[in-house]
Amino acid sequence: MSGSFFDISLEETLSEKAPLAERMRPRTIDEFVGQRHIAAEGKLLYRMIKADRIPSMIFAGPAGCGKTTLARIIANSTKSEFVSINAVTSGVADIKKVIDDAKKLLSMGGKSTILFIDEIHRFNKSQQDALLPSVEKGIITMIGATTENPHFEINSALLSRSTLITLKELTSEDIKGIIKNALADKERGLGSFDIVLTDEALDFLSRVSSGDGRCALNALELAFLSTNKDPDGVIRIDLAVMEDCVQQRTIKYDKNGNEHYDTISAFIKSMRGSDPDSTLYWLAKMLYAGEDPKFIARRMVIFASEDISCADSSALSLAISTFRAVEIIGMPEARINLAHCAVYLACSPKSNASYLGIGEALRDVEKNPTLQVPHHLRSTGHKLSNDKDDPDYKYPHDYPKHYVKQNYRPEGQNKQYYFPTEIGYEKRFKVYLEYLKNEEK
Repeated sequence: MSGSFFDISLEETLSEKAPLAERMRPRTIDEFVGQRHIAAEGKLLYRMIKADRIPSMIFAGPAGCGKTTLARIIANSTKSEFVSINAVTSGVADIKKVIDDAKKLLSMGGKSTILFIDEIHRFNKSQQDALLPSVEKGIITMIGATTENPHFEINSALLSRSTLITLKELTSEDIKGIIKNALADKERGLGSFDIVLTDEALDFLSRVSSGDGRCALNALELAFLSTNKDPDGVIRIDLAVMEDCVQQRTIKYDKNGNEHYDTISAFIKSMRGSDPDSTLYWLAKMLYAGEDPKFIARRMVIFASEDISCADSSALSLAISTFRAVEIIGMPEARINLAHCAVYLACSPKSNASYLGIGEALRDVEKNPTLQVPHHLRSTGHKLSNDKDDPDYKYPHDYPKHYVKQNYRPEGQNKQYYFPTEIGYEKRFKVYLEYLKNEEK
């Protein structure tokens, strides 16, 4: 009995001492702010929670958007056993214990178990594989939360057996609602104190929080704790106070905050600007701060096609090889692979012609998605035939220089999308395509 009493007393003590953001977590889905596309009354997640019909799910979204809060709301609402672990501090042994306990519950009375895994992207492949059979058989219902792209970080087999719930950054209006709730709540918030938050301070905080409700409440609490009462006994938080509190919060690199996005942006823009020295500086800052090296490598893979493309197609091969090297080697040695690739990308000739071309083509397809494939371009429909069986199709290899003029798009669709530059290897493409046009005349 003393153990139970101690647990209750400890929970009450921690609740009183918990930060404002922790105290103000919504307890029910009706208290939840934001994510109206899935959590508003009548929407999918709202209905599932109200009906206590929870499937295995992955919550994917930026920090502070409500992933853990939604999991706690489910814990408060469900009749199932709810178990929570963090992938940073848990391993296969912890997973197996949860699964064994879940089997016992099912055998004893049919009670199901929901397992919430915070930061599930931190689990490696073998740890994720350990979950799969039990999720598949329904022994546990898994809810994972991640700030990373689940298609990169979650095993495809596990992802395919889960409902992917994509959460968005909270809007400025959402943040304002959270702040106002905290100022008004006398039980868990700051409603027992005489606080005046100016409109300018509120607008500023809702804007610079970048959709992160936790950061907004942390800054509000810091402003409250660091501001003395005026002669009337009022705590007045104006724009200057709030700017000072936010500045103190963001002075260090935050892997899930503004600095994370600002630094990767500076890194990419330095590569795009062909400045290897600045590129290495921002790379060093991210690595020093403990940024995920795979996140950096993924961005370089995107950059290789978006900003270099056909000007130097080997850039994409190097970027993919670098991503693989980072996976194999890990830090700290992977910094050498990252630096190698980053310098190469910065020094490579640049072209965004392919990027612009696919964007324009997608817009045209969206405008008219029902255009049919011309008959002579269609598949012959059986394995024994080949492209030469269609008399209307001109097989380019049967012609001099392996080229023949032919329509490759729906009738009337002849817009040019790809405009090769005069830079790098792409210059050869331009010369060759112009040569083919002259051959048509």
